[in-house]
Amino acid sequence: MKIFVVIIFLITYVLLVSKRAHPFAVLGTAIGLLLISNAISVKEAILSINYNVLGVFLGTMVLSGLFIFSGVPAFLATKLVDRSKTVGMALLSVCILAGFISSFVENVATVLIVAPIAFEVAKKLKANPVPFLIGIAVSANLQGCATMIGDSPSIILALSSGMNFMDFFWMKGRPGITFAVELGAIASFYVLYLLFKKYKEPVVRIEEVKVKTWFPTWLLVFMMLTLALSSFVNNRPTYTIASICIIYAIIGLVWHELRHKESVSIIKDLDWHTFFFLIGIFIIVGSLTYAGIIDDIASFITGFTKGNKFLAYTVIVWLSVLLSAFVDNIPYTVAMIPVAKLVANSLGVAQEPFLFGLLIGASLGGNITPIGASANVVAVGLLRKEKYRVKFSDFVKIGLPFTIAAVSIAYIFIWFIWSRA
Repeated sequence: MKIFVVIIFLITYVLLVSKRAHPFAVLGTAIGLLLISNAISVKEAILSINYNVLGVFLGTMVLSGLFIFSGVPAFLATKLVDRSKTVGMALLSVCILAGFISSFVENVATVLIVAPIAFEVAKKLKANPVPFLIGIAVSANLQGCATMIGDSPSIILALSSGMNFMDFFWMKGRPGITFAVELGAIASFYVLYLLFKKYKEPVVRIEEVKVKTWFPTWLLVFMMLTLALSSFVNNRPTYTIASICIIYAIIGLVWHELRHKESVSIIKDLDWHTFFFLIGIFIIVGSLTYAGIIDDIASFITGFTKGNKFLAYTVIVWLSVLLSAFVDNIPYTVAMIPVAKLVANSLGVAQEPFLFGLLIGASLGGNITPIGASANVVAVGLLRKEKYRVKFSDFVKIGLPFTIAAVSIAYIFIWFIWSRA
């Protein structure tokens, strides 16, 4: 039965990565075969789904949509551009802003928010916007793992490991992953500075975006404050974090319906594809767990590293970087979280460095190639729509040094802080 489950998983993964068939058709077929073969029961399939993750994902996506609709992100971007002395510094500022926004807003949404500003600057300069859009995409992917609500892998990791919003900042008396990400950001943004410093032209004035409303911004702020405060509540219900996100989303939707009924439909524009994709992935990976394959993978890594804690940590981080450069980091993260936990337990060390290292590698490895992350695919698609061709090598020239700089610093920091936990 193990061999059958592995074959189904590998075929599913290859088809999803190659995009040769519709993902829902692939996942539906795989789940059907697993159920028919009794590799996983209906009850086990239902139990495999992390409903807390789905709740947080839906809630944050609604608020992200409202935040974009408000015009605040685009307004901030134009302000940054106008206050910069050179075009190079303006573009670097926009990339940093993209990173900041993606700490709280989904990465693809961040690219869609900031990209028009970069196109406008490039147009007035008569410059190629390719490096600008790549810079924005990799910056968004970098900061997406800085907070619990920044990106899907962060939500998955946190709610699969009992972490709360504040644990990303400070956990068990030690700095959390946010500090590692920000130190990595300093190094990686220096890479972008070296790239953009040649654009010494004076800043061109671009039309300022008007803010429609500040209400969604305040909703986001209050949601994060509520999540932070809930972190200090002992014995809180399992679905507290998801409930908070959903409640604020409902408030936002009611406000939007009452005040802006004639505008875009937030519900229709939600990323329902990823929502249902997550459900399918949870079930597929659940079959690996129930079949005992996750235990086998963890045992192999432990045996391969011969009990060396640092080597095991290194394998998890850099294997994640390598694989997520070419495959979707959502199924990879779901599959590897239990592996990282089991490896840590077998070595008798804290799980945190392995989990944080996994998230860093899985989130940032996607920055290496144009197919490694959804934000990259969207950025390349926007450029293609504007008749600009992006070579694979064009992306790697920026993404590879950016990734190596960010991951190396974060990798060292996490081990230094957490290796003796």
